[in-house]
Amino acid sequence: MVKALAPRIAAVVVGGVLLHLAFPPRTVWWTAIVAFALLWWALSGVRVRRAAWLGAVFGFAFYLAHLMWIQDFLGRDYGPFPWVGLSLVMAGFPALGGALVALAARLPAAPVWGALAFAAQEWLQSRFPLNGFPWGRVAFGQVEGPFLPLAAIGGAPLVSVAVVAAGFCVAAFLQRPRRVVGLVPVVVIVLVLLAVPTPPVDAQDGTRTVAVVQGNAPDIGLGLFSAGRTLRANSLAETSVLADRVRSGAVARPDLVVWPESSLSTDGVDPAVDRAVDALGVPFLIGANYEAGATDTENAVVVWNPGTGAGERYAKQELVPFGERIPLRAVTQYLTPFVALADFTPGTAPGVLPVAGTRVATAICYETAYDHVLRDGVADGGSLLVIPTNNAWYGRGEMTWQHLAMSRLRAVEHGRAAVVAALSGASAVIRPDGSVVARTGLYTADTLVEPVPLRTELTFATRWGAWFEHGLALAGLLAAAAGYLLRRRELSRTSTGA
Repeated sequence: MVKALAPRIAAVVVGGVLLHLAFPPRTVWWTAIVAFALLWWALSGVRVRRAAWLGAVFGFAFYLAHLMWIQDFLGRDYGPFPWVGLSLVMAGFPALGGALVALAARLPAAPVWGALAFAAQEWLQSRFPLNGFPWGRVAFGQVEGPFLPLAAIGGAPLVSVAVVAAGFCVAAFLQRPRRVVGLVPVVVIVLVLLAVPTPPVDAQDGTRTVAVVQGNAPDIGLGLFSAGRTLRANSLAETSVLADRVRSGAVARPDLVVWPESSLSTDGVDPAVDRAVDALGVPFLIGANYEAGATDTENAVVVWNPGTGAGERYAKQELVPFGERIPLRAVTQYLTPFVALADFTPGTAPGVLPVAGTRVATAICYETAYDHVLRDGVADGGSLLVIPTNNAWYGRGEMTWQHLAMSRLRAVEHGRAAVVAALSGASAVIRPDGSVVARTGLYTADTLVEPVPLRTELTFATRWGAWFEHGLALAGLLAAAAGYLLRRRELSRTSTGA
């Protein structure tokens, strides 16, 4: 069987790697279309079980390449088990996608239904198990391509569906080039992309000048467990540099200063931070491990005002499994260094904070992969996105650039400028059209000071994104179900000789 399937296996392995190559830091977004064209060819005419197996190989090849940064992070202490193990688990979702595509392929306009069916597994991936792991969604690899404006209409789910459909439709047409009708879906996709307008970038409620302070962190991997004082000292030192530049007139006085995730541990009292904030005379948003009680610690963003100190805060809702919350500790102690730490307390309120005369929608690091976090903050009045993050654990691998791509997509999805503040880089200021105005390098102390537009208009994706996502997933599942019933009917007719 393996020998007979060898060309198809080779195709899905190459396809999985090509899908990874579509993601930043590269700009070859179109390799994703080639990847899904190869997947469609490999799945054509095979039974559901084999389609699931081929989908699993496709997914494993993709995640093994895409999650290499886990090996960079944990490989020295834990070997390849966390990296390979997570890749194997995640391969189960494309396996389901392959099975659903094989069922939907029996319908008219099969590539389109197949794309919906395959993308339905991303809906599941974002929720199960343990609140899901939405990393590596197809849409996050499209921030340099023509599909990005679709995010303002249907968010990440629509972008994913469109990319998969493009690849499937191209492959289906190449398989039967004489069938002109097979070219129709390709033409429709091109026309839709041409019709979607470029996201607006103009201010609707004035502008704010934002300073992003990147104090830097040492590139010491797990050594960061004991580097809390260094992170705080670095942020304070770079803020002092910023204050000197403001006093000298080298840069404009900002309206808001942002510190990255995990810049300090605090219970809301820190005289040195008070002095830094008072020196600039403007409010700060500070990413902090916040001691909310005797036993509760939150990964939070804290509003720190001149004169009054720490005020309102947002606590991270979507905690990193095996990092900020540890399920099955007896087992996972062999897979993660964080098992010795107590779980963070998750937040329950939308991520929106009043600061600098506006409302800021915020998501902390990993949360950017989830659709609902920033959507809820923007729907609650957020006119600017602020995303503090700590990527210092993961060294110089691709994790930083994969995460930055998510923030770029979210800017387009919600029609908001986005500010990414990273401990060790890359910090960035992003326009509402997803383009990067300015960014820092890795493992360097730096500060960005940029004006950003405030926007109040809600995109279709912000208003209806949740329903749109559920609708696309449901359409894909219904297509697969219809294909299954059609197959059952064909088998019944064959058995009765009809």
